[in-house]
Amino acid sequence: MAATSCAHAAWPDQNALRPAGIQAVRIASLWHWTLLVCALVFAAVLAALALALWRRAPAGAAAPMEDDRPLPPDPRRERRASRVTRTATAASVVVLAGLIVADVLTDRALSRLPVTDALRIEMTGHQWWWDVRYPADGAGGDGGFATANELHVPVGRAVIVSLKAADVIHTFWAPNLHGKKDMIPGRDATIAFRVDKPGRYRGQCAEYCGLEHALMAFVVVAEPQAQFDAWVAQQRRPAVDAPSSFAQAGQRVFVAGACATCHTVRGTPASGTLGPDLTHVMSRSMLAGGTFPNDRAHLARWLRTPGALKPGTTMPPSTLSPMEQQAVIAWLETLR
Repeated sequence: MAATSCAHAAWPDQNALRPAGIQAVRIASLWHWTLLVCALVFAAVLAALALALWRRAPAGAAAPMEDDRPLPPDPRRERRASRVTRTATAASVVVLAGLIVADVLTDRALSRLPVTDALRIEMTGHQWWWDVRYPADGAGGDGGFATANELHVPVGRAVIVSLKAADVIHTFWAPNLHGKKDMIPGRDATIAFRVDKPGRYRGQCAEYCGLEHALMAFVVVAEPQAQFDAWVAQQRRPAVDAPSSFAQAGQRVFVAGACATCHTVRGTPASGTLGPDLTHVMSRSMLAGGTFPNDRAHLARWLRTPGALKPGTTMPPSTLSPMEQQAVIAWLETLR
């Protein structure tokens, strides 16, 4: 519990008990009712145990036998014990049946989210990052685009996320918004939710998927429709021309080297698909699957020695000279 408290301090908006959508509200309500029922049952069991330990034998009760002869039967005590057993069994059945009914009703309510005019997003889990795509017919207009590890959604509008796994089993989980959804290679899955409160909500892979499973996170940014539309319009644009000769040199190094074989930057010849789309990489808040903040210092360390920051990552260490690395970083910083 102490460890989870530390995690809460780092990311307060990854908490199933702070729901930000109607479905998460239902899940949290079920959790609270289950906790209350279990607490009452636990208290009743402790009370019965205390009563059994402290109750004295009635006056005139037979003394314990000193040899191996069995105690004589006590019909009154046996009848009382039988009544207690039947009552406890019946109460257990009623309590468990009630929890099952509550669970089924909650599950049905979760599946009844109105999805008329829903925003559609495609999300693919990789070891250990998230490919996020807004198809042309899903974001409300022409021109689909891709980003990574960050979903932007409008407040109050239903969202349908198509989920796929590219390598091993992953699980989509944004606890403030909905429950978990498994992503199995070769099978398509969907999850629908609606965010009713603006904010940033952290999600993560909830199925062990390899060495860096713990560092496979994403962020859901819920914002008013106007801000979302502005973000979509900005994401659809290709990369801007480098404003300085140093950044232009970095672009040439990026396009001519190994970077372009794995990454796409729209508006340039770089069209790799093994890694995240970097067209607007600096518009994102986190790098490397939610591992660390997206700033110049972390970007430089990630470019230089990615394996030191995220062991097991498929991104190889840089073979560029220090000057070339600085030029590439200068260009990447313009991709906003």
